[in-house]
Parts: sequence; C-alpha cells; structure tokens
Amino acid sequence: MQILAGVNSASVVSVEYVVIAGGGGGGSKTAGGGGAGGYRSSVSGENSGGGALAESPLVFAKSVNVAVVVGAGGAKSTGVAANNTNGVDSSFSTITSTGGGRGSNSNSNFATSGGSGGGGGGIQFATKGSGTANQGFDGGQGDTGSTSGSGGGGAGGAGSVLVSNTLGGAGGIGVFSSITGTSVGRAGGGGGCAGSITAGSATSGGGAGGAQFVNAVDATANTGGGGGGANNQNNNPTPDGGAGGSGVVILRFATASGTITIGAGLTGSTTPSGANTIATITAGSGNVSWA
Repeated sequence: MQILAGVNSASVVSVEYVVIAGGGGGGSKTAGGGGAGGYRSSVSGENSGGGALAESPLVFAKSVNVAVVVGAGGAKSTGVAANNTNGVDSSFSTITSTGGGRGSNSNSNFATSGGSGGGGGGIQFATKGSGTANQGFDGGQGDTGSTSGSGGGGAGGAGSVLVSNTLGGAGGIGVFSSITGTSVGRAGGGGGCAGSITAGSATSGGGAGGAQFVNAVDATANTGGGGGGANNQNNNPTPDGGAGGSGVVILRFATASGTITIGAGLTGSTTPSGANTIATITAGSGNVSWA
C-alpha cells in the first residue's frame, strides 16, 4: 500500500481504480458506430485505454469525502433525426474519463471526438472522430463513395474502416481487466452499418451495427461501449442507431485498510475478493468515504 509521507498508515487507504465514461451513441443514416468511453486504470500489470500503462493508485485519508460521477451513455440516433450524442464523462477524485464520441450521420453531421472517437459514415460526413490520449483510440475513417459505415474507436484499438457497400467496419476492441477477480472486457467501440448485408461487429460491450433498414444494437450498460451505427438510406422512419453504454467506476482496496461508504446519489455495491474489497459504482453522482 502507498503511504503518504508523515501519515500513519492506519489513517489512510490506498485505492486502485478503473474509471470508464459513457460510450457514444451510434448514428442512423449510413452511419458509423459510437466511440467507447474513455478508460483509465491503475491496476498493476494492466493497461489504461489508448495503449497507456496503468496509472498510480490514489491514497485518501479516512473520513474524507471523495467525489464520484458515473457518466451516462450517449443517446442513439432515431430514424433520420441525427440526434445521437456523445457519452458523458465519469470521474473518481482527480481522475476523469472522457465520454465517447458519437458516430457520424451521413445526412447531417460528422463523427465527434471523445474518450474514443466515433466512426465515420458513408456518402457524406465521412470524417472520423479522434480518441483522447491515454484513454482510447480513433474511430474508423468513413468513405463518401460507400453506403456502409466504419466502426467507433475502442479503449484497446481503433475502429475498423468499412470494407465495402456490403460490409461495415467493426468497432475497436476494448480493454480487459481483472480488478473484480474475473477478466472482463469493457469499452469496445460500436460497429458501423452495412449498405446491404453484413454490419460491423463489436466486442467488449460495444453494440453491433445494423444492415440496411435494421436497427443497430445498443451497447451494454456499465461497460462504456459505443452504440452501433444503422443504415437508413431512404429517409424511412426506421431504423435507429444503438445507444451508448453507461460508464462505471470500480474500486479495489485492502479489506484490512478500511470500510467504504457509498453515499447518497450513487448506486453501487461491494463484494469481497480474497484480501480485498471491490466497490462497483454503476450510476449517479455523490461521494464515497472510508472509515
């Protein structure tokens, strides 16, 4: 355990964390997938997003309130509305992860940058969104000559570029962590749409894209995955893009060092894992503290 200089070790607690922001929403008009929420981790031997190494654990004095925010996933684009949004930032104390970028809609808007960038679309507005350094990767670049879309960036890799009018780009891979005692992949990018046959796939909580006139898939809650992109070429009322997955804040500390209180406004739970306690906070805004 890290110890603050001049501070009795019994009065502090050292905390490892995984902080994931909400993923971006997928577009619905010849669209790219949403980018994953930014991913920051201090778990020894594991990576943060964007290929970065683990950060340092944080050390807190007991009884001090520590702010936590869990970001919501970005809204999906519905029909031809092009109303998808970026995911919302998550934070733990001084650690902030940036919400994922939305996927492009070919009729009205570019993909945006975020923790991981949104995927570019076809026909128009093909430009990809960029990822944030040490949090995630870029989305795949779109193609104005195609009716498919590219994948949103993931915390572990860039979104794939669309292959053809019949094959959309896959979402970027996420990052695996064993902070809970089991290896779980999170923060995968959303898949791009397909012009006709096979939409882009997605992993690690990202939502797969949709083929022509088929709804894309929502990302999985509490993974920060990006939503899939859908393909509405003829201004029909459907299909819809996929919603971004909400973020999560996961904390691990030695059970012998203290007991955590998850305060009002936060939704969370604790579980034992060997000599450690795992606190998983899945929604809300508030404070935690140790005693």
